[in-house]
Amino acid sequence: MAPAPSTTSSAITLNINGEKHHLPIDHRTTLLDALRERLDLTGTKKGCDQGQCGACTVLVDRRRVVSCLSLAVAAEGREITTIEGVAEGDELHPVQQAFLDLDGYQCGYCTPGQICSAIAVIEEHAAGRPSAVTEDLSPDAGPQPLTPDEIRERMSGNLCRCGAYVSIVQAVARAAEEHAEARTEAPATAAKGAVA
Repeated sequence: MAPAPSTTSSAITLNINGEKHHLPIDHRTTLLDALRERLDLTGTKKGCDQGQCGACTVLVDRRRVVSCLSLAVAAEGREITTIEGVAEGDELHPVQQAFLDLDGYQCGYCTPGQICSAIAVIEEHAAGRPSAVTEDLSPDAGPQPLTPDEIRERMSGNLCRCGAYVSIVQAVARAAEEHAEARTEAPATAAKGAVA
């Protein structure tokens, strides 16, 4: 019996921004190229195409991924969020609003990757995941503050050629404060509803 011929393409389904996309794809196609070239989701930018600049950062299962180094076939069955999917209708995501309010962008090319990365940074920090600069790693330390040094370290995989770093750090800090406030208000609101 002859071996089955090998194939280099498949029909896959990608769940992007809550919508399923079915497409035949070469197994070597990166997630970035699938998003931009096959699905016309051009908010995700191609920068270095080597995983060094972060312009192509998207969220896969709510974790940041440089899509230029990720194969599209590896993302099948996972929840992919691009910059086009972070807002709630006409209401900007708090990170997007903070970038807008604090001028956390200049030319804007790196901004989609910066925003996706910042969303993940805030969630990582809220979940208690340490970074390389987290000072107290002891189990009883409790939540560590999201200092400017923490933000810079956690966002270090995203480069901005315009040099908007100061504003980006401020924007991430503001959005993180709003995220923390929303998390503390949610249990209080739920408790009130349970009493009523």
